[in-house]
Formats: sequence, C-alpha cells, structure tokens
Amino acid sequence: MGAPHVVVTCGGFELRLMPKNLKRYYGEGHLHFITFSCCRRLPLLGTAGARNLFVHALGKIRERCQFLLVGYVVMPNHVHLLVSEPAEGTPSTMLQVLKQRVSRDLRGEARRSLAEPLSLQFAARNADLLHFWQPRFHDFNVHSAKKRREKLVYMHANPVKRGLVKNPAEWIWSSYSFYEKGEEGLITIDAVE
Repeated sequence: MGAPHVVVTCGGFELRLMPKNLKRYYGEGHLHFITFSCCRRLPLLGTAGARNLFVHALGKIRERCQFLLVGYVVMPNHVHLLVSEPAEGTPSTMLQVLKQRVSRDLRGEARRSLAEPLSLQFAARNADLLHFWQPRFHDFNVHSAKKRREKLVYMHANPVKRGLVKNPAEWIWSSYSFYEKGEEGLITIDAVE
C-alpha cells in the first residue's frame, strides 16, 4: 500500500497530491524560483497563441490563489516563475492548479478549431500525448535581493541564450519590460523590495 494522498486547497480548488519524498521548503516567507517543463520537453508553448494563453491563465490563477508574481518567462518548452507563496496552499498546489488550467485550455483550443496554427500544431504533435506537463518541477527558495536579481537576470536572458531573439526586450512573454523599461507587459508584475 502506497503513501496516502494529501488533500489541499488553493483558490477554491481541491487537489490530491501524492508525496514522493521530495523536500520543499515552505512557510518561511521566501520567494520561489520555479521551473517546469512541457511533457518530454516538447515545444507545446511554441506559438504566440499558446504563450498568450499561458500568460492569461497565469493571471487568472494569481487572482484566485493570491500570490505575488515577481518575474516570469514563458519559453516554447518550459516556464520560469519567481513568485511568493499563495495566500492559501503552497507553491506546489498553485502550480498544479496553473498546469491543469493551461493544459485544459490548450486542449480545448485544439478541439474547437483545427484550422488555427496553435490547434494544428498541438493536435498533430500530441495525438498520443497523455500529459501536457512533466509531472515534477524545480523549486529554489530565493531569500535575498541578490538571489532575486540573479534569478531575474537568468530568466530574462533565457530567450536570447536559446536563440529565440537577439535582445531580451524582443521576447514579450517575460517580465523584462517591467524591470528594464518600467513598462507594463502582458501581465502585471508585483515589485518587491
């Protein structure tokens, strides 16, 4: 008999989590630098439409779970977030809600209109794909201003490093414009000291 499920809530959602002997450090008021990937590192967020849908879902889940979004970048096959702990639950529960929402919304988009590039790409590449996301994620506690800056620089440089753009300002699916230009991007960023 395996370990019992842990039932938690986040933003009105009830989630069943299965413990996997993974240590996460919550409740200390730290920010969390979270990295998670699409299933098999496929570019399931490889279109502007998919990335826009992700950012929209992130905004909705942030409202529902009440966490600070300090930084982010959405890449074609993975995402980096710099967030606070949600008002209810943990970053793990918030992330599970977010992943479920995005995969459900993208699968629904694929079913609604096979004529759109996002839908065609998703449906063609993933007819046999059971999961949209890799089941695990990396979580790094950020407890100093120096580490916060380090993680923001890392995530904003990611699109350049991956050869998607020549300058981080060209990649609109990140918090770069907020930090470098003081401009509102696709989603409001919460400044922290």
